[in-house]
Amino acid sequence: MEIIKKYFPDLTEVQESRFEQLRPLYEYWNSRINVVSRKDIAQLYERHVLHALGIAKVIQFKPGSNILDVGTGGGFPGIPLAILFPECNFHLIDSIQKKIKVVNAISESLELENVTASQLRAQDVQGNYDFIISRAVTAMPRFAGWVQGKISKSGFNDKPNGILYLKGGDLEEELKEFKHVEIYPLSDYFEEEFFDTKKVVYLKL
Repeated sequence: MEIIKKYFPDLTEVQESRFEQLRPLYEYWNSRINVVSRKDIAQLYERHVLHALGIAKVIQFKPGSNILDVGTGGGFPGIPLAILFPECNFHLIDSIQKKIKVVNAISESLELENVTASQLRAQDVQGNYDFIISRAVTAMPRFAGWVQGKISKSGFNDKPNGILYLKGGDLEEELKEFKHVEIYPLSDYFEEEFFDTKKVVYLKL
């Protein structure tokens, strides 16, 4: 938990309490339904929570923003971002029902009223969103195809509406077909070695 306060020192008491609850909640649920790799659960705050919050170093979502988290797994990056941005609406989707069960249970335990979760594929989502977030579920060309037409045309944030994607490694080949792309190395914001190769990719479709 200290690593979160290190990089986000202005948390409210409610936010701090919710972040502190994440470890026991994920340990409980992960022992029943494996949503975080067993070797990673000890580094939950660095490798999952802080990694998710890397998006918040790239953009501060304005109140009223609607955000879709595709392939959320156990709730990343959506749940940490929902804690950080309580006035934004987060819709977390995954094709696997047991993962959505965990997301719903954790959201309810944290009393996160700004989170909804559904067992859905991205292609089947109805409606439009200001931003679509995800953590390396597939290569960007395929992902962009899944969410094409699901991003609202009118935006009010500091960046135009688009995709915010957590990804590592060499992305040059994967992103070469896109014109409006920005890459933010997370090593610019976080000093831990884990983030040396991690990035936030912002894509305006």
